[in-house]
Amino acid sequence: MGTMPSPKSREVGFYYGHPNNRFWPVLAALFDEPVPQGTEERKRLALDHGIALWDVLAECTIEGAADGTIADCVPNDIAWLVGEAPIREIFCTGAKAHELYVRHCQDETGMKAHRLPSTSPANATFSLERLVAEYQVIKDALVK
Repeated sequence: MGTMPSPKSREVGFYYGHPNNRFWPVLAALFDEPVPQGTEERKRLALDHGIALWDVLAECTIEGAADGTIADCVPNDIAWLVGEAPIREIFCTGAKAHELYVRHCQDETGMKAHRLPSTSPANATFSLERLVAEYQVIKDALVK
């Protein structure tokens, strides 16, 4: 779960659409696959590995893609999603997504979320290799 789609993701109409976001290269590395190009390949990678993508927020006020400016939050109905789909684990991509999930959704879903580092280019302290190591928990959860 992310917080809210970035302007670039909204422009391309799919999650983690900024060309410098490392989410797709991280997933590709986890599953030893080529980095998907374009929305259809990205959907296929996620679906092939049983990964659902959604955002914590349905609406908010935000300046660009800066999570620190998020206000006026309207959460998505994550509890509904958990009730409709076989969701076993929830992972939040970044501290703000995790904070918002805990505040707005955790009580309703009854599921704790794993906090993962952001794959945003703004998170320059994490190399691609370090992100892949941190995201290994997703792959581990899928083989349970």
